[in-house]
Amino acid sequence: MGGDHGVTPIVEGALAALHESLNSPLQVVLVGDRAQIQPVLDHQSALSADVLKKRLRVEHADDEVTMDDKAADAVRRTNSSIVVGLKLHHSGKVDAFVSPGNTGAVMASSLRHLGRLPGVIRPAITSLFPNQKTVTVVLDVGANAECKPQNLHQFAVMGSMFYQYVLKKERPRVGLLSIGEEPTKGTETVQAANKLLAADPSVNFVGNIEGRDILSSSVDVVVMDGYVGNIILKFAESVMPLLEAKLRHQINTNIFSKIGVFMLRPFLRRTRNSLDYAEYGGAPLLGVDGVVVICHGKSGVKAIKNAIFEAERCVRQNVNGHIKEQFEKVQAAETANAV
Repeated sequence: MGGDHGVTPIVEGALAALHESLNSPLQVVLVGDRAQIQPVLDHQSALSADVLKKRLRVEHADDEVTMDDKAADAVRRTNSSIVVGLKLHHSGKVDAFVSPGNTGAVMASSLRHLGRLPGVIRPAITSLFPNQKTVTVVLDVGANAECKPQNLHQFAVMGSMFYQYVLKKERPRVGLLSIGEEPTKGTETVQAANKLLAADPSVNFVGNIEGRDILSSSVDVVVMDGYVGNIILKFAESVMPLLEAKLRHQINTNIFSKIGVFMLRPFLRRTRNSLDYAEYGGAPLLGVDGVVVICHGKSGVKAIKNAIFEAERCVRQNVNGHIKEQFEKVQAAETANAV
């Protein structure tokens, strides 16, 4: 519940995930108003009744958190689909929680009902950006408007673990976003974070990077505070519509443009898909003691399906276990150095 387009794309996305994973043990629990969910299931499902019975069920929730609700109020609404879903996760009845609902409510409720991983000061919302070769993991993109140097250091550790175990790259390269590559550039917080990262051998820190480097594939993980990260995320979302509008205008100028586009259609389709946020699912909330993936409110079927698969990968690869282990090593090293 709580998405911009109602329950239909959420239900269809869940069914699509199950349909594409018929040979896996993936199961989905849809949490929300049964009266709205069941008719969509009855109308849309191409899966057999036997498969649906074994791999999908509906958990009724009376209440729905809207995009206009305040996060602090949403936490106390115990019958909302967000709180009911997170309680299922906390109790171990589900392994992960995916939501296209109110981001602030999901984050606040996750902190209340799941808590933080040991050693984590603040969780971070993580987003995947396409780059020239693969993808760049960017965090934080909205959970923490203001950060301390220790927060940025922890974001780097968590982002590295996510990249290493979900995206399968050993020792991913980490960059700290600043206004210059020199360690002395940026705010006092960024300068202090640079020193912390440079002193931590567990992080493959390549130094400060600038905004142009996020999409260049020169780094794998980019760390920043949530204020800057959210602005970058929202700006990135505006790029594809602009390119499509410009291209459409040029196509309509003459017949030769239309012929050229027709011949390039497969290439243009692949390029568009690589820039579509729906290809990457949702944004993992790293640092909470559970697997939480936050989706865009406008998420369609493809985005929901891929968010479910992303949550499944986080569970299978035990990302939280690796983050815990890494923080234990960092804390042990700090204790040893202090002694």
